[in-house]
Amino acid sequence: MLAGERYGNRVPSEREYRIIELVAQGLKNRDVASEVGTTEHVVKNYLRVIYDKLGLWNRVELALWYEARRFEFSQA
Repeated sequence: MLAGERYGNRVPSEREYRIIELVAQGLKNRDVASEVGTTEHVVKNYLRVIYDKLGLWNRVELALWYEARRFEFSQA
């Protein structure tokens, strides 16, 4: 299985996308949790799933992923 096959076709759920959006804005896990109405622990778990789903390693890569997609969607 190629990396593109594993990661390229995976799309975050609406809730995951909201978490990505908030992290990309620079919010800490505690603040993200408050914003979406959950706990910091749940946000950490979401981030682990999101990183795996998108083939990313950290918040910086996640923010860059978000910014690239946001730009693509605004052009459509």
